[in-house]
Amino acid sequence: MERTAVKMDYSLAEQKLALYAKALGHPVRIQILKILSEQACCFNGDLTEIIPLAQSTISQHLKSLKEAGLIQGEIMPPKIKYCLHQENWSEASQLFETLFKS
Repeated sequence: MERTAVKMDYSLAEQKLALYAKALGHPVRIQILKILSEQACCFNGDLTEIIPLAQSTISQHLKSLKEAGLIQGEIMPPKIKYCLHQENWSEASQLFETLFKS
């Protein structure tokens, strides 16, 4: 029996919610977001003092959060300053709130 592919149409809100949910899918990323939500910004090296992981591991998690648009980074040689992307953070919060209230 042959299966036929069913094309699913997802709303923009559903697509964004899935993107944010995927980015939140690791406890280290949750930690990073909590840290950034408690202060204006943080340098990448500062996170290794708070989270006991290698800089390269933390950098990979920062990359995932940045690709999802939840954080933004500003290069200030030799460091990178990270902070929450306020607009997207607010949007993610609203999308999750709507999901959990439905």
